[in-house]
Amino acid sequence: MERSPQWHDGRFHNRLSRVDGPMWRAFGEFFFGGSKHRRPESPLPVEHRTAADFAIVPRSGLRVTWLGHSTTIVEIGGARLLIDPVWAERASFVSFAGPKRFFPPPLPLHELPNVDAVVLSHDHYDHLDEQLVRTLAPRRLRWIAPLGVGGWLRRWGVPPGDVAELDWWQSIDVADVSLTATPARHFSGRGLGSRDRTLWCGYSIAASDARVYYAGDTAMQNEFSEIGARLGPFDLTLIEVGAYNKLWADVHLGPEQAVLAHRLVRGGVMLPLHWGMFDLALHSWTEPIERTLVAATRHSVRIATPRPGGMFEPSLSVPSQRWWPDVPWQTVEEAPVWSTGVTLPREA
Repeated sequence: MERSPQWHDGRFHNRLSRVDGPMWRAFGEFFFGGSKHRRPESPLPVEHRTAADFAIVPRSGLRVTWLGHSTTIVEIGGARLLIDPVWAERASFVSFAGPKRFFPPPLPLHELPNVDAVVLSHDHYDHLDEQLVRTLAPRRLRWIAPLGVGGWLRRWGVPPGDVAELDWWQSIDVADVSLTATPARHFSGRGLGSRDRTLWCGYSIAASDARVYYAGDTAMQNEFSEIGARLGPFDLTLIEVGAYNKLWADVHLGPEQAVLAHRLVRGGVMLPLHWGMFDLALHSWTEPIERTLVAATRHSVRIATPRPGGMFEPSLSVPSQRWWPDVPWQTVEEAPVWSTGVTLPREA
């Protein structure tokens, strides 16, 4: 960790400095303000999955299943990867409080098919589920994570030999698939004393006939262009679009910057993530996907909108149904978000 270019002064750092709005205002608005529509008022149309759904290999060689938020199963090049798996009821350090999921897991954990590796982007509670790790640890899976996150895994029972930790731009092979940890602009920590003591990242996932980019959690960064130049183009991008606000514009992308990031990494189909399962911001729960579709239409980007639990092969069929209800939301003109310090043009 200490040899990493990202590590200095006892913790990991972003390439660009982080500028936040007043903390008192952020806390005040989160608990006492924001949209009146931050959670669904009725059950959501979830597609329920079992292990049998994964028994037939994808015809195209690339298939993705969205289980909600940032949890996906990516099948590529004959390998099956479980990315940022969260089965917990709450994204919290306690079981009785904190953001509660809008729907049960579309795939029961006991129905999880065999996977070649679990891939983690960082250690926040909505991406790293302790109880799930403890449950899967005896399976002797491979665990791929950014620097420092392996410490949590080993603490929770994962054998040290099953864990590989990567710095930005480092690569590892899983079967015939190459995973490269890519730069991200975020932060880490699971409580007091652990802030930024582990790294955060995205991933390029490359097989001989398909490429996928997963952004992890990130704000806008200049490195998106470099990722596209060095590792793209990508058949599919998995990019976070929710939990944004101008008070923390250097933490998450927001819809318009997510579409820009997709274009900068040279993506084909884009699957929006990090929305529709937890209340983590002030916007209405459907605003991220609504604004993403507007931005995508402006730039002719193809967006996949599967229901939670939806499974599809990007080269064969891309789901485009509007399965969510009509809920009031703010446009980019009403609630703009743009990360600081970026030299890229907003319409790159």
